[in-house]
Amino acid sequence: MLTLRKILVYTGGLMTIIWGIAHILPVNNVVKGFGNISADNIQIIRMEWLIEAFALIFIGLLVIVVTKIGDDKCKTVKSVYIMTFLMLIAMSVLSLFTGFNIGFLPYKLCPVIFTASGILILQGAFQRGEKKELK
Repeated sequence: MLTLRKILVYTGGLMTIIWGIAHILPVNNVVKGFGNISADNIQIIRMEWLIEAFALIFIGLLVIVVTKIGDDKCKTVKSVYIMTFLMLIAMSVLSLFTGFNIGFLPYKLCPVIFTASGILILQGAFQRGEKKELK
């Protein structure tokens, strides 16, 4: 049964996964954008860029999996939602003070996407009493 709670949480989780995948695709172009830097710095930039991608994909998958297998009233499920919201907001704040100041549009989208995903997940965490199936 697909409830409003699940739609909110799945949407937030899916947005997070998609944004994580979107971080994987341009890695080589991002590294090239730093110009002539040492081989060590190239590896560090590549690693950090991919770590954020993997973290986002993991966060989104975690939310979706606990929604799929968990009970609406389970404290663990609600805790995952709340902790995910807090992590996405922390990433959003970090992005506001770093990447948001860069003239490249995708960097400016990070805080918006992190915040929107987190709010959808948090809304799903506190959505109550709806047992009707949405079609």
